[in-house]
Amino acid sequence: MNIIKVTENKKEYIDLLLLADEQESMIDKYLERGEMFVLDDNGIKAECVVTKEADGIYEIKNIATRPDCQRKGYGKALIEFLFSYYTDCRTMLVGTGDSPLTLDFYQRCGFIESHRIENFFTDNYDHPIYECGKQLVDMVYLKRES
Repeated sequence: MNIIKVTENKKEYIDLLLLADEQESMIDKYLERGEMFVLDDNGIKAECVVTKEADGIYEIKNIATRPDCQRKGYGKALIEFLFSYYTDCRTMLVGTGDSPLTLDFYQRCGFIESHRIENFFTDNYDHPIYECGKQLVDMVYLKRES
């Protein structure tokens, strides 16, 4: 397993990016200013995009694992890598929908709920977003402090 920083042609990974954020115009808002990493394990299995929000504060803007590779530790490996890569990180944030599967994943990775942005998905996406049969409305922010 190898984690590689992608510095050019980030859109080559658009299919993976769209798994975690299904509207390309939203991805465009953070992709170029963010740092992208891909996890290669005999082929690309997962990716993430991270932005620096302030000194010591980073945000995971996008993290996705290929559907056939989920629940094999790739997402968790990427998160652990980020904490070793960003040695000045005091707080890692991540915003997600209010979905039990996603929230459970982040909680297992050591994140706790920080705050919510009401109506984020209904105000910012051009179509309803559903996960686990539930429409996502609010953005749930979680944080993990080091």
